[in-house]
Amino acid sequence: MTALTELGKANSGNANNVNLTEDGGLYVFSDILELPNVRELETGPHAPVYQLLNLFAYGTYCDYKERAASLPELTPAQKNKLRHLSIISLASNLKCLPYSLLLQQLELKNVRELEDLLIEAVYCDIIQGKLDQRNQQVEVDCSMGRDLGPNELPNIANTLQEWCSGCEAVLCGIEEQVSRANQYRESQLKVKVQVETEVSNLQKTLKASSASPSSGPAPAGAASNQDADQPAEPRDPASSQEPRQPGKKSSKVKGLRGSGKIWSKSN
Repeated sequence: MTALTELGKANSGNANNVNLTEDGGLYVFSDILELPNVRELETGPHAPVYQLLNLFAYGTYCDYKERAASLPELTPAQKNKLRHLSIISLASNLKCLPYSLLLQQLELKNVRELEDLLIEAVYCDIIQGKLDQRNQQVEVDCSMGRDLGPNELPNIANTLQEWCSGCEAVLCGIEEQVSRANQYRESQLKVKVQVETEVSNLQKTLKASSASPSSGPAPAGAASNQDADQPAEPRDPASSQEPRQPGKKSSKVKGLRGSGKIWSKSN
């Protein structure tokens, strides 16, 4: 905020205030470009200074090298800052940055310089990740954001539209699954009610059949079982004999002992 106030008080004659690009804690420059005194630099003798500020807001180190002839020369601190901003731009598209790509884009001589620059970027909270020296790459977990140029707005709109379309597709899929789940639940409830009704009817039938008297003679086994359960009563021998009818005598036949010969008196 101090840097913005300082630049806001400056007039078009103080175009050399571009040294704000060397500030180690300043990585957002679009607000600076909107200041009235800075916008005056866009047309006039100090237009290259404005273009350099615009490059720090939206460009990369490769962009500077392509236009170096028409831009002010960078100090070592400005080169370091622009390389940090270039790392942010690369990390927004790739989560694994090969050393070979970084060496090419940042125009560094060796891996040692690259790793020192990356370590400095991590300590400045520009990116978060780890160095994979075996595979010669940087694994980026997250990175800070940069200013968005006017030409990037259509891409952002397309990305948001694709995201909305994906969310709608997911929502339709969820609603379809919920509908199928509700239909399955209703069918299971119907089956449950049907089973409970059948069980209730069966219980009523069994209860009614057990309460009604049995028709027809009881089975022989059932009678014998009932008699077996009752204790045997003593029987009177006299009562067991049938009474004699009057006027009738019982005939008795006596057998004669002896031989069957008849002896006469004369003998």
